[in-house]
Amino acid sequence: MSPLNEKSDQLLPGTWPPPPPRRAVASSSASKIVALRTGLVVLAVFASTFLWRSPFGIGSYNFHEQTNADICPQVSELIPSSNFDLWETLGDTYGTDAFKMRAVDWLAGAVRIPTESYDQMGPVGVDPRWDKFNTFHDYMLKSFPLVHSTLELTKVNTYGLIYVWKGTDSSLKPLLLAAHQDVVPVEETTIGQWLHPPFSGYFDGERVWGRGSQDDKSGLIGELFIRTAMESMLENKFQPTRTVVLASGFDEETSGLHGAQTLAPVLLEMFGENGYAMLVDEGSGYGEQFGRVIATPGVAEKGYLDVMINVASPGGHSSLPPPHTSIGMLADILVNLEKNPFEVHLEKGSPTYLMAQCLIHTPELPTSLRRDIIHAEHNERALRRAEEELFGNSMFKSLVGTTQAIDLVHGGVKVNALPEQAWAVVNHRISTQSSVVATKQRDTQLLKSIAGEFNLSYTAFGARITDADAPAFGILTLSEAYTHGLEPAAVSPTGQDAVPYQLLSGTIKTAYNSHRGVLGDDSLLISPGIMSGNTDTRYYWKLTEHIFRYGHSDGNGGGSLGSGVHTVNEAITISSFVEMIRFFTTLILNVDESELL
Repeated sequence: MSPLNEKSDQLLPGTWPPPPPRRAVASSSASKIVALRTGLVVLAVFASTFLWRSPFGIGSYNFHEQTNADICPQVSELIPSSNFDLWETLGDTYGTDAFKMRAVDWLAGAVRIPTESYDQMGPVGVDPRWDKFNTFHDYMLKSFPLVHSTLELTKVNTYGLIYVWKGTDSSLKPLLLAAHQDVVPVEETTIGQWLHPPFSGYFDGERVWGRGSQDDKSGLIGELFIRTAMESMLENKFQPTRTVVLASGFDEETSGLHGAQTLAPVLLEMFGENGYAMLVDEGSGYGEQFGRVIATPGVAEKGYLDVMINVASPGGHSSLPPPHTSIGMLADILVNLEKNPFEVHLEKGSPTYLMAQCLIHTPELPTSLRRDIIHAEHNERALRRAEEELFGNSMFKSLVGTTQAIDLVHGGVKVNALPEQAWAVVNHRISTQSSVVATKQRDTQLLKSIAGEFNLSYTAFGARITDADAPAFGILTLSEAYTHGLEPAAVSPTGQDAVPYQLLSGTIKTAYNSHRGVLGDDSLLISPGIMSGNTDTRYYWKLTEHIFRYGHSDGNGGGSLGSGVHTVNEAITISSFVEMIRFFTTLILNVDESELL
C-alpha cells in the first residue's frame, strides 16, 4: 500500500462523544454524495488494488453546487446503537498506549513464525513444509485463550480453521470473515535488503516489520484481534444475537487449493447455499484521490487464465539451422501478442464504470472529465471521451479490460543443438465483462495467421485448428497451464437496496472517524472497487452474493497494495493496525444489531 498510515498518537482518542441519533442504513444511503478513486490493482497475489493518479490538469469545481445525487450516492456513518456502550468502551481501550503495545505483541509474534507457502507443495501430512502451521496454531491458542475456550473451532485438512461464535437467534444469517495464515516466501538473495530481518517482527516505535505484517497476517490478527475484541465482549457478558464465523485458509498465496478450497464445502454444509449474510475478506483500503479520501471495498474480482504456448520443431546441429528455430518462432509469437493487446472499453454498469462515476464528487477532478462522466450514462460520445481520458492512466485501463503478461519462457538445452521445443506462459486477468471462453477464443484467433506463416500444425485448447493431414514444419500448441481458468466473480450488489453494502459503507465511515476522533459523513467517501487479483473468496461464491474484499488500511492515496507487500521491507504502522481493529469491531457490532440483513 505504499507509505503506510503515519497518524500520530493523538489520533487515537480515549473517549468518544455522545452518539448522534441512530441512522438506518437503507434510508440514509442517498444523504450525501461523494465519490471515488479509479484505481485499485493487485500485484501479487493477492490482492489488492491500485489507485488512480491524475495525469490531467486540475479544473475548478464547486463541490456543493455541482454534485449529482443520483450518481454514487453515499450513506451516513453507522454507529452501533444498542451496542453503543460496548463499542464506546472498546474504543476507549483501543486508544490507550497499553492496548497498542498488546497489538504490537500480537502481530509481531505472528510475524516471527514463517508460515511461507510455496507453489506445487505436496499434500498436508506428506510435505513437511506444512508443519510450521502447528507452531502458528499454538501461538494463537496461547494468545487468545477466551476465544478458543468459547468459540467452536473446526479444523479442516489439519490447518484450515473455522471458528463459530454462536448467536442467540439462529434464524439470522451469520457474518462470515475470512483471512489467510500463509505468506509469500522471502527470497534468500533479498534478505540483505531488508532494513530489519523479514521474520523478526521488529517494532521501531511506529511500525512492525516483517513478512506478513501487511499481507495478510495483519488481517488474520485483525481477525484474531476481533477475537480479542470478542474476549473483551465476553468479559463484559456480551452474547451476540447473530452468529459470527471466522474462516482462515493457509495457502492463499498459492491459490488456496489445500486451504480455502477444502474450507468451502464445510462452510456450505454448516449454513447452506446463500446461508451467510455477507462475507468480508482481505482487499483494498482507502486513500486520497483528487482531493478526497476514498475507500474502495472490492465488489468484484477479475478472472484468471494461464496459457501455455508451445512450439515444437525438428532438432539438429546448430551449424545447419533452418530459417526459424522453435525459439525464434516463439519469439515472433510473443512479440505479436504484445503488439495486439485486448480491446478495452469502459462499459456502463461495470464495477470500473461505477468507480469512474464516483470521481465526479472529488473537488480536483478535471472539469471536462467530470462533465463527460456525468453525461456518459445517456451519451455514448461522452462515454468514449471519458474512456479515452481515463485510459491515460494505464493502471485503470488494466483494471477495466482483460490483460496479458508473458511471465515465463523456456527453450533450448545446449548451445550447439537446435531447440526441439520452446514454450512460454502468458497470464491473463480477465475483465468482469468477459469470460474464460472469450479469452481462449481471442488467443486462438490471434495466432492462427502466425501458425500459417511458419507452416505449423496448430492445436488450441484441445481443438485442431489446422488440417491434420496437411504437411507441417512443426507444431504450435495452446493449452491451459497448471490449473483451469477462473471466471470473473459475480459483482456484489451495491445499489441503495443492497443492505450489506450500505452497512459496510456506514461501518467504514464510523471506523475511520472514530480512529481520528471526528464525527460526520463527509470525511470519507465510499466507492465500489475491483480486485485485479484473486483472493480465497473464489471458493466461497455459493455462500453469499454479498462478498467484499476490504482491509481498511491507508494505501498512499487509496486501496492499493501496501509498501513491501510480496517484496522487501514489508511493514505496517501500529496506528493503521489499531484502526483495522476498530473497523472489525464496529462491523461485528453493526451486523449484530441489524434487522435488515
